[in-house]
Amino acid sequence: MTGTAIGLLVVVGLALLLKWRRPAWYWLAFGIALAAVRVLIRYSLVMDACGLTVPPSRLRLAWARIAHRPIPAPRPPRILSLRPTRTGLVLRLGLRPGQDAFDFAASTDRLRHSFTMQGVTSREIKSGVVELRMTGYDVLKRVQMPARVIREGLRIPVALREDGEVHYRDYRQVPHALNLGATESGKSVYQRQLVKELAALDVALVGIDCKEGVELYPLARRFSALADNADDAADLLDVLVDRMATTYRIVRREQRISSDVPDAEITADIWGLPDHLRPTPIVLLVDEVAELSLFANAAEKKRRERIVTALVRLVQLGRAAGIYVEICGQRFGSELGDGITMLRAQLTGRTAHRVNDEASAKMAFGDISPDAVVAATQIPANRPGTAVAGDSTGGWVRIRTPFTSLRQAVNVCNANAHRTPDLPELTPFRPLPPTVSLVKIPAPTEAPASV
Repeated sequence: MTGTAIGLLVVVGLALLLKWRRPAWYWLAFGIALAAVRVLIRYSLVMDACGLTVPPSRLRLAWARIAHRPIPAPRPPRILSLRPTRTGLVLRLGLRPGQDAFDFAASTDRLRHSFTMQGVTSREIKSGVVELRMTGYDVLKRVQMPARVIREGLRIPVALREDGEVHYRDYRQVPHALNLGATESGKSVYQRQLVKELAALDVALVGIDCKEGVELYPLARRFSALADNADDAADLLDVLVDRMATTYRIVRREQRISSDVPDAEITADIWGLPDHLRPTPIVLLVDEVAELSLFANAAEKKRRERIVTALVRLVQLGRAAGIYVEICGQRFGSELGDGITMLRAQLTGRTAHRVNDEASAKMAFGDISPDAVVAATQIPANRPGTAVAGDSTGGWVRIRTPFTSLRQAVNVCNANAHRTPDLPELTPFRPLPPTVSLVKIPAPTEAPASV
């Protein structure tokens, strides 16, 4: 066997080993070139087979008849660019007259099989231009966030999307969100990732954890207020509603609307206020929201009405006052009582982890995207952290949160404990930092002398 053959076998063996054990390394070393060649060679045939071509124009047909040439073949979209990424390829196409971007979105599954790629997503860049993002391997099997992510304002990275891009949570763009998921679906890990990223920002974290605080109290050093039962939660929400009203009075006082005030200085939210007057934004995390809606007697029913009314007010009016709400639960439907559907309608962001039945998925996406409902019910149980994320526009995408242990989240919160703002109205709900009790260990007694 010649040296060339031996070297070729070594390269092939290395490629197969990388594809099995390190698909990301395989993609960067071999996959990009092979996939690019495969896409370019099959492009015309695939577009024709998927019905994404247009018939030749009358002018071309007439010229072919005059010149006694064969009838021209249907024309595929123009390739504007083909760009490799760390997870796949980005193919940008120029549409022919008569083509629609919806046709490409409906053909993504056929394109995935035809180009032998892991996944294909389509989006319209502008009129006449469509972008196909193709992934070369299963990026959600082993989540690896990019080394460089963009953090600005209240925009934080929380997960990796199935197309290899980073999924961000932007509280100023999507102020309130709902996070659903069954037990062991990764819902708590998603919440830890949020707290971990928010801990480094200049925001006040407020939590309601009716599981006796087992999820949020380990992170107490970074929280300005915490409630671990429904009674404290009702009082805490009333305080937040009062703070919201006070903030609006500050905004109204500083508007100073007159003819000599520039348009840029007139504001209707806290972000237009001067820095020294701007109240600290608050992110409220509610864990197991169903515990706040259950009642067994008249007193608990009255408390429930207080809680639901306060939550509805916060999600309806809290954005401009800098109060953002993140609600987590296993189910969130009309069976929880009056006001729940009104509350859900105000939660723009929707994230659904693995659910046990279709009805739970419909609670998250039934009113915005039927396709997302089907996708949420197909999440396998052996992939915790995988979820379907959508919003009120109907768009959705599969994501997976990188595993964040409770110890990692605690370390980040402790390291950023100095950022915890001291808000006077929330002082009664300020969690006490955990104390370590020292146990005295008795001194060892001397061993008897050996005889």
